Amino acid sequence: MKISVVGTGYVGLVTGTCFAETGNYVTCIDIDKEKVDCLRQGQVPIYEPGLDVIFERNQREGRLTFTTDLAGGIKSSSVIFLALPTPPNEDGSADLNYVIDVAEQLGSLISEYTIIVNKSTVPVGTTELVRNAISEKTQIEFDVVSNPEFLREGVAVDDFMKPDRVVIGTSSEKAAEIMRELYAPLVRQGNPVLVMDEKSAEMTKYAANSFLATKITFMNEVANLCEILGADVDMVRKGIGTDNRIGKRFLFAGIGYGGSCFPKDVQALAKTASQANYDFKILNSVMSVNEKQKIKLIEKIKAYFNYDLKGKTFAVWGLAFKPYTDDIREAPSLANIRELINEGARIKAYDPEAAENVKKLSMPQVRVCEDEYEALRDADALLIITEWPVFRTPEFGRMKQLLKNDVIFDGRNLYDLDTMRKYGFNYISIGRKEIHE
Repeated sequence: MKISVVGTGYVGLVTGTCFAETGNYVTCIDIDKEKVDCLRQGQVPIYEPGLDVIFERNQREGRLTFTTDLAGGIKSSSVIFLALPTPPNEDGSADLNYVIDVAEQLGSLISEYTIIVNKSTVPVGTTELVRNAISEKTQIEFDVVSNPEFLREGVAVDDFMKPDRVVIGTSSEKAAEIMRELYAPLVRQGNPVLVMDEKSAEMTKYAANSFLATKITFMNEVANLCEILGADVDMVRKGIGTDNRIGKRFLFAGIGYGGSCFPKDVQALAKTASQANYDFKILNSVMSVNEKQKIKLIEKIKAYFNYDLKGKTFAVWGLAFKPYTDDIREAPSLANIRELINEGARIKAYDPEAAENVKKLSMPQVRVCEDEYEALRDADALLIITEWPVFRTPEFGRMKQLLKNDVIFDGRNLYDLDTMRKYGFNYISIGRKEIHE
């Protein structure tokens, strides 16, 4: 099948590359000429495990091409995916300008029956807005489909190639049949292709991300209460996670969620509810709690150092909002770093993938280091922000030699309390007893 993907951001690039991997001829379109030139030269602009391998293979074999020409890029395509940015407006609503602008252009360009697919995360009712924008420009038959993505950064290729489910929102059986054909190679093991109305498909994406964000936030609230009562949130997690009605995932306490999806989607769904005159109390609480949780460690740090951080140096392990990505959007690391800088502290930071993105922020008080141990040298304390595997089994003896003070503030509960006692660390984590040696 000949398909096009408009937008070569995270979702668009993964979508286009993975569809090429299943034998389709894919043209990816973007207005950023410099980015398109880099893609043509085989440079993958994002870090996503496994993407570079299939990108290179499909580009080499001619199934994956890139262009800035929208008219030429969509020519002969039976399906056009819109993978465009929908950034939050100041009021939390999703900005649909990019989506509607491209839709209007497509209305003037399509010359035969075409399916236009909203792959971007968009509010309920956007399919209808796109349909209206195209209809004003053409008499050609077309369908607009909602096909939300459920990609997790760090495992996006696996998520796309082996989806738990595929959601297709359309009232057109013709469009549904073509979409089923397109996704058939990815669901051979029987995972469901769920065809539903467009509004339900749009709502499904927001509901899924908002529920997961709520689950994370609930456990962080439990962790905060555990600290007050003297319970251990890790034991509580195991106790409730073995209940199959609850499940084990998204129960790890920490310093909040970040990234490009959860914060934006929770905010957008809350705004949609507000516009419908519905007070979505849970989501409003989730957003409030998460913002406070991001800097949960700061008060602990201040208390430990008698509320005087001026001139102190803090090592920070982890800058990306989660492991296996270089994405720092809404990352808890940045919130913590800014708080420390405001208190007069300096930062020595390390991250396996996100370092270059932090360097672009031009923060003179932050020195980005080449490895995790360089960050520790002569630092007053260590903050663990992102749970990269490389941080899970470090050389604790070497850490003690490099740090000025034997103190770790762990925002991801990476280490066993007995291990910290064994090595003589002062260890302060989330929802567990503090260790003071």
